[in-house]
Amino acid sequence: MTQTEESTRRARWRVTLDAHGAEQGAHLRLGEDHGALFTEDGETLLVTFEMAETIRDNGQGALPYGLQIAGREGCSQLCLYSETDGFFRVPEVFDYFDGLVDEGFFDEFDRVVFYGCGPCGYAAAAFSVCAPFSTAVLLAPLATLHPPLTRWDNRYPAMRRTDFTRRYGYAPAMLEAAEAAFIVYNPANTKDAVHASLFRSPNVTPLPTRWLGNRLDSDLEDMGVLEPMLRAATRGKLTPEGFARLYRSRHRFGPWLRRFVGELAATDRPWLTGLAARAALARFDWPRFREAFASSSEALAKSGRSLPPPGPEPDPDSPQKQKEAAE
Repeated sequence: MTQTEESTRRARWRVTLDAHGAEQGAHLRLGEDHGALFTEDGETLLVTFEMAETIRDNGQGALPYGLQIAGREGCSQLCLYSETDGFFRVPEVFDYFDGLVDEGFFDEFDRVVFYGCGPCGYAAAAFSVCAPFSTAVLLAPLATLHPPLTRWDNRYPAMRRTDFTRRYGYAPAMLEAAEAAFIVYNPANTKDAVHASLFRSPNVTPLPTRWLGNRLDSDLEDMGVLEPMLRAATRGKLTPEGFARLYRSRHRFGPWLRRFVGELAATDRPWLTGLAARAALARFDWPRFREAFASSSEALAKSGRSLPPPGPEPDPDSPQKQKEAAE
């Protein structure tokens, strides 16, 4: 796609947002690369920070992901979108949130939930200070890119000159006013894990998700976890136990099983590898699972051992399990 075609596509998309905002709430363009779409509905507000390109490609009518969650819960929704990986650190966004605070916008809602992933997770945490006693659901959030604190994180070189010390700067400090914050991260991703460790206030609940990929939002959405997790948050019912029940669906998620079995196979633990590979084969007849199972069975046989026969497996899709996950 040429630059002209992309500019035309972006302009048409913003016209779509203008129309939606005029009918359902409001759409404001915040400078060249940012905007805010507000959809008015119930007394709970879901605030999401999303990448504009992702919204345009999401197959949901080019509307924010958060809007489909809010629509099903009867919530109001505010989406801040960005055309860049700029962490929403521009004066226009600062001024917009300052104005919302001055108007008492967030005081009009009984519950406010902030959501974002990666740089958007940083922004969700940073701007949550505008709505004290809110809830934040953050996937792999960054705490800051202030060089003295994060010289080890070289993933965003274009942001190294950005000031993370002034307003809405250090995300963990901005999050201290929240009632609860849930930090979902992959502990095997060292940089994400270090950022997650910087969120240390008592209201923070870490939710490690080992063996997921670098796009936690995509993986959790494909697993069927992200939407019910956010819906639970909008109802004030998200708990570590509830997330754990939802996260059981990883046992049916091929990419997670592939990473899990692959890591076990590399540790010379044939018993655990065999059990994991056999369970994975029950769902996906993939060559790498067959190979891992055969190799582990051979290694066990050399030591005079064998795996026990498989027992009955509980149905994770039973109505009772689905009810438990939703609660």
